[in-house]
Amino acid sequence: MRRLAIASVAVAVVLFASGLSAQGTSFAGKWAPDAEKNAANAAGGGGGRGGGRGGGGPMTVTQDAKTLTIERDMGGTALKQTYNLDGSESKNSMPGRNGGAATEQVSTAKWDGAKLVITTKTANGDRTQTWSMDGGELVIDNGQSKTYYKKG
Repeated sequence: MRRLAIASVAVAVVLFASGLSAQGTSFAGKWAPDAEKNAANAAGGGGGRGGGRGGGGPMTVTQDAKTLTIERDMGGTALKQTYNLDGSESKNSMPGRNGGAATEQVSTAKWDGAKLVITTKTANGDRTQTWSMDGGELVIDNGQSKTYYKKG
């Protein structure tokens, strides 16, 4: 009976730990585009420029159990986006183009294993970014291209 109890606890710990690791990927840090990898990706037809969807420029990411926050400079304008990691809606204000009025974007972020999938509702349909780690690099895939970032 004691062995069964110990085995049950061991299985529970393993399952709990695997659940944490699947949803515990940390993207926190200061990130800069990997120019070499992004250029190679673009030459191979994979894009890699970000196109405004995956960012493209340096950024600082903070993350806790509930939220992921991205801070970056967009042409002299500080931009801060915060996403709830529980799948609930997050609202972020995006600066307008060419000095136009800011628009509010509604997004959801949810874990798909070790990847974070951020879906934003736009006038042109849903836009999805998938965040993942490849070795020590952050990869943001917007479905058309991938942008690679190095810590630093």
